Amino acid sequence: MFIDGGAPNQSRAFVKGMAVLGIDAWKVVLVIRTHAHWDHIGSVHALVELTGAKLAVHTGERAIVERGLKSMPPGVTLWGAIFGAILRAFLPFIVIPPTHIDIEIGDDGLSLEPYGVPGRIVYTPGHSPGSVSIVLDGGEAFVGDLAMNGLPLTRRPDLPIFAEDIGMVKESWRKLLKLGVTTVFPAHGTPFPVSIMERRLVAA
Repeated sequence: MFIDGGAPNQSRAFVKGMAVLGIDAWKVVLVIRTHAHWDHIGSVHALVELTGAKLAVHTGERAIVERGLKSMPPGVTLWGAIFGAILRAFLPFIVIPPTHIDIEIGDDGLSLEPYGVPGRIVYTPGHSPGSVSIVLDGGEAFVGDLAMNGLPLTRRPDLPIFAEDIGMVKESWRKLLKLGVTTVFPAHGTPFPVSIMERRLVAA
């Protein structure tokens, strides 16, 4: 299983990372997109071709991936608005190859047991309409951009600075808490304990 793939032209980094881990690329049988923004689907076409894996995306964002669209949410903080404007200036120069979707993830999520992974994909919208998180039985949650923890986005674990619906982001955080998540792995930044998410919700 492989989660997201970063911005365009990252397939070499993927191959290098797999080599460091001693894992053959063909052993990846499932590629999951946590959401369909350009910095998460830019290399998905290359990764799927390289591994032969099936691609899973929430049904609400299928068209974005299959049409190679460059989607980006609005800023919900002052820095989000400023940084977002900078990033949008570069979007015309970014090319996202269209990629066929093999598995549509519905709002009820998807079990990962058939792929040999003890966990499931959970629908956690807010950052984007079709955002999902991968929640493992051990309590680890890979949340994409549902949370952020690292410069230049945030200085500490926090809510995302970009979101379609920040209120829905908070509801998705609460959903993860109810599932007994213990450690949060954001796409941008280092992992952090779920207790930080709990405290941030109280302060929000």
